[in-house]
Amino acid sequence: MEKQQSIIEFQRPFLSGRRTSAVLSILVMGAGQLNNRQYGKGIALMLLHFTGLYAVIAKLPHAVWALVTLGEKPTRLEKVGKLYQQVMGDHSIYLLVEGLIMIFLMFLLLAVYVQNIRDAYHCARLREEGVPLHTFRQTLHFLLDYRFPQIAIAIPVLGVVFFTVMPIVFMILLAFTDFTRSHMPPAQLINWHGLETFRDIFRLRVWSETFYGVTLWTLIWAVASTLTCFGAGFIIALAVQQKDIRFKKFWRTIFILPYAIPLFVSTLILRNVFNGQFGPVNDYLELMGFGRVPWLSDPEWAKLTLVLVNMLLGFPVIMLMIIGVLSTIPGDMYEAADIDGADGLQKLRLITFPTVMYTMMPILIMQFVANINNFNVIYLLTGGNPVNGNYQFAGHTDILITWLYKLSMEQGQYNFASVIGIFIFVLLSGFAIWSIRRTKSFKEERL
Repeated sequence: MEKQQSIIEFQRPFLSGRRTSAVLSILVMGAGQLNNRQYGKGIALMLLHFTGLYAVIAKLPHAVWALVTLGEKPTRLEKVGKLYQQVMGDHSIYLLVEGLIMIFLMFLLLAVYVQNIRDAYHCARLREEGVPLHTFRQTLHFLLDYRFPQIAIAIPVLGVVFFTVMPIVFMILLAFTDFTRSHMPPAQLINWHGLETFRDIFRLRVWSETFYGVTLWTLIWAVASTLTCFGAGFIIALAVQQKDIRFKKFWRTIFILPYAIPLFVSTLILRNVFNGQFGPVNDYLELMGFGRVPWLSDPEWAKLTLVLVNMLLGFPVIMLMIIGVLSTIPGDMYEAADIDGADGLQKLRLITFPTVMYTMMPILIMQFVANINNFNVIYLLTGGNPVNGNYQFAGHTDILITWLYKLSMEQGQYNFASVIGIFIFVLLSGFAIWSIRRTKSFKEERL
């Protein structure tokens, strides 16, 4: 009895009350846990608290200064004695990146801080109700046994935050600066430019005409390339799956070959195949009595060639996916349809096509999104050409992503490229979320 009384006495917090533990955790992370006699957890949180406190005092002010000013001293020549020496100044881009990293770390620390308060309050409430608390070792076992999925997800989430979200924020911030080739750190400092770049995109005719033209072609390209790949893949999959087709394994295998050949190699080969002057396609057309076709030099033919080449490169993947879907359709459904007197077209319309679309719709949506950013085919096949004299740094076949590449890598218009990047991000994320949420594949768990 005395031993049990001593255990209960030991388990009591130093200061009673759940609010007391919460307040202690507000003052110092881990103090509430120590008050609840959770020493291991409390010490770990307290170490994190003082590490974070050092970062807040020593690093955060510099990060805020860096984000606000983007540097104050450019690289310059200073006279030292009788000689001028180059003195390195602030690098605006480095300051921007360092500031962003520190801000993201502060948000992460804030999340741990809030969770620390909730944990201290929750544990103190359990103690008041007489529930024994976990020791540090039991807490670790509990996390590994019952919270492992959350821990496993947390690691890639952190990766997404720092390697995906932060670059997006960095790109967005660049759109509000005057970061161009004429303002290139460290020789010059870049400055916050407000919405001036956004206004120029829509206010200046040369920019707005390019923006609207390239965006329209991007959407047409994405729709056409997605539909042609799906249509060709669907037709060939149906043909390969027919009962009376011979050498099925051969047909299924030969279409896997595109996986073994790098995409850029195939694209460069097709670029020569469709060359207007010495390409074999035009040579054969000429032998058959047709005239030469300007596959890559005429704007409309170049766009048609892009869609055709993309279909040739992309339909085998779709075909293999659809073959997999077709193999899952029970044969009983077709037998029942035969008994009811359905013809082949009715079975295709009422059984095959709905089943394929149910499975393939999310893939098609993502392929449409991917085609909007299909940089490789456009850049390797036409390079955005032929040149359009009315466009600003873009050709007739440039899509948004290739125009962005030219603006940033070739022309040094980083702020304009960032605006285009923001537009692509908003367009793609909005469309993908809206489309996926409306498809039956995500609304229903079963067909």
